[in-house]
Amino acid sequence: MQTPFYLIDKAALRRNMEIVARLREVSGAKALLALKCFASWSVFNLMRDYMDGTTSSSLYELHLGAEKFGGETHAYSVAWAEHEIDEAVGYADKIIFNSIGQLERFGERAGGITRGLRLNPRFSTSGFDLADPARPFSRLGEWDPVKIEGVLDRISGVMIHYNCENRDFALFDQQLGRIEAEFGSILQRLDWVSLGGGIHFTGEGYPVEALAARLKAFSERFGVQVYLEPGEAAITDTTTLEVTVLDILENEKKLAIVDASIEAHMLDLLIYREAARLPQEGDHAYQICGKSCLAGDIFGDARFVRPLQVGDRVSVRDAAGYTMVKKNWFNGVKMPAIVLRQEDGSLTVVRDFGYEDYRASLS
Repeated sequence: MQTPFYLIDKAALRRNMEIVARLREVSGAKALLALKCFASWSVFNLMRDYMDGTTSSSLYELHLGAEKFGGETHAYSVAWAEHEIDEAVGYADKIIFNSIGQLERFGERAGGITRGLRLNPRFSTSGFDLADPARPFSRLGEWDPVKIEGVLDRISGVMIHYNCENRDFALFDQQLGRIEAEFGSILQRLDWVSLGGGIHFTGEGYPVEALAARLKAFSERFGVQVYLEPGEAAITDTTTLEVTVLDILENEKKLAIVDASIEAHMLDLLIYREAARLPQEGDHAYQICGKSCLAGDIFGDARFVRPLQVGDRVSVRDAAGYTMVKKNWFNGVKMPAIVLRQEDGSLTVVRDFGYEDYRASLS
């Protein structure tokens, strides 16, 4: 099969979904797929059996969730435009406004569905300023309890997104306790609370049962339906980016150029200056390089049990989250196909991209 392509392993995806299902069962929490992280709808037919619906960050994500996933469809946007709001309300079961200003502007037009507000606790687990919702001057949600209490008659719940790849249950527990202490008077007057995404509960060794008990205790204390919005937790370690070596050079280290681009196909890693998850076994070291003209188009350093040759295949692990949703046509590099490994081991190409797609993206 011609590379490059994203290879989604449905068996691995089902393993993650079974953890999601266990967490839902024990905690009573509902789980919504965060489409900003993963929106490859060819596997929604598997995921919808284990999750309650989707949550979105834009009108198009919202439309996709309603059309392709079903279940509960939560609508959120940092700011809704005048021309978007009526269409958004038409797709959504629940709309979460980012600010009191947006709630006041559009709340009546959303009167036929459940309304909520984003609450910013002014702390988070993010180690990246770029992704920190509690960064100075953050525009993401309302933080003043007095102001929020003033609009409680117009909402029935809040969304609090403050975790980012949080693998530390003790930290989650501590910060949720701080939310309980600082916003308890608000929480006890609500019907539902979304704790957002970023909890890495499908990671190896994560104490899922302890998380479930903590969520259940929170729900019972305040009498609310808890929602989680897993993105990467839903799809971590389910997908690889399959690439082929096109050329090998040497400039103080061995360089292997492959038929993909980190800027075009794994942009999130470049933004956060993180290396791709590459093979690390063997004595033969190479820097894996993308084929675009960007000097820093580098996937990272890898090691192999034998020397690489032109034509060899390389697999980049954990290539689902924030990849396919961010892929682009920089340099006109061919966009990776999307391929499914079925649970019987067979491969199915569900989408390929060609010149016509590149041309249609421009004008």
